[in-house]
Amino acid sequence: MTQDEAKRTAARRALEFVEDGMALGLGSGTTSAMFIQELGERVKGGLKVHGIATSAASQKLAESLSIPMTTFEETPALDLAIDGADEVGPGLALIKGGGGALLREKIVESAAKKFIVIADGSKLVKQLGKFPLPVEVVKMALPLVTHRLEALGLNPKLRHHKDGSVYLTDENNFILDCSAGVIADPAKTAADIRSIVGVVEHGLFLNMASFALIASDQGVVEVGR
Repeated sequence: MTQDEAKRTAARRALEFVEDGMALGLGSGTTSAMFIQELGERVKGGLKVHGIATSAASQKLAESLSIPMTTFEETPALDLAIDGADEVGPGLALIKGGGGALLREKIVESAAKKFIVIADGSKLVKQLGKFPLPVEVVKMALPLVTHRLEALGLNPKLRHHKDGSVYLTDENNFILDCSAGVIADPAKTAADIRSIVGVVEHGLFLNMASFALIASDQGVVEVGR
């Protein structure tokens, strides 16, 4: 099974948890895009759902597939959120934000009664930290936050596009990608980062996921806390 096939398998398995009438949080990234595509086929077949997207790209994809979209003003609570992850560690501690949508992802997933992670087996790790930890930062505070993150030993690096231009989030903020190595204590690292004035959000998602659907050649395994 290729990585893309594994992602598609996890996405299809997640559809089993979607029920008629649900309000859904729609994640971002390649695996989530596959879920949205599969959901679009179900909607075309008569499934009645409505969703809130975690990024402009996911919103555009969902709308192109005629998936009804809503807002938190209309729908303040979600039944289910489904999203990918860059790393899935012990206790379902996650690193997310490789695609730059960490703030909206955390908002949407915090509003859901249940949050299911979908991923291929390569995302399952024994300790978080090999994947760079994203930190979203207000533009004005970039030098200050960079200095504070350096002092924490997190080795921040400003994110750029492949063409060399500076990456901006949907909220027009910068992202610092932190090469932290092994994150031995995710809760402490999360608290240290959040204490820095000018940080909007970080990519550590702790105690948020209900369970993860991890796909590999052996099929889909449900991983709990």
